[in-house]
Amino acid sequence: MELKELNKTGVKIPAIGIGTWGIGGYLTPDYSKDEEAVKALKKGIELGMYLIDTAEMYGRGHSEEIVGEAIKYFPREKVFIVTKVLPENLRYNDLINSFQKSLRRLNTDYIDLYLIHAPNPNIPLKETMSAMEKLVEEGILKFIGVSNFNIFQIEEAKKYLRRTDIVVNQVEYSLVDRRIERDLLPYCLKNNITVMAYCPLARGILPKNELLKQIGIKYGKTAAQVALNWLIQKENVVAIPKALNTEHLKENAQATGWRLTEEDLQLINKHFK
Repeated sequence: MELKELNKTGVKIPAIGIGTWGIGGYLTPDYSKDEEAVKALKKGIELGMYLIDTAEMYGRGHSEEIVGEAIKYFPREKVFIVTKVLPENLRYNDLINSFQKSLRRLNTDYIDLYLIHAPNPNIPLKETMSAMEKLVEEGILKFIGVSNFNIFQIEEAKKYLRRTDIVVNQVEYSLVDRRIERDLLPYCLKNNITVMAYCPLARGILPKNELLKQIGIKYGKTAAQVALNWLIQKENVVAIPKALNTEHLKENAQATGWRLTEEDLQLINKHFK
């Protein structure tokens, strides 16, 4: 698995990780596929996709419980866990409380990366960032980041940090949705912020795309692998596709370690404007 440096931290993370939205339920818990989900996450980690993204929102925390169950089979330092705090929990005490609950559900004594799931205009960012920094100071959180933030929101958040920095902005990004290329992607590159792309396969649209299928034939790759490879060729981008199926996990893992030619990149860029 290809690794990328997280911001300028010196820490390397997989270029492709695993997203867990819908694993363990969406907005309510679903326990029906727990065994399958734990098995899938373990397999993903074994394949080198040890970056796992979850959130307190997913299945009302049950997704975190499943991740916690899966990671106990590995040395803790061999996995990189990302979780997110809900926008309604961004007040100082609420955020600290949310973090502690996530720790318990994940069955770990620290979290690698904690993200604000989305901005909340009703809660001052100064208060939120103060709580995030406190967690880092206590040694129970390694890195902080944001999700679904625009440039102005990132700039404001950065203003309130004294000893840490924002290392990730997690946003929707795929060949179907390239809006961040206008200004957010260049901004993040300039400011050493890793872009973590969710929905990198556009909710199942890209694996069916005929152009990507045709290009993939040249490399012995699938359309999904071409779409993921296109993303991770960008210097500061990593992707977190969701996969519960062993074959899909293998497919995602094999989207790294090779490169599309400049000619094919141009063809893809022209097709997906």
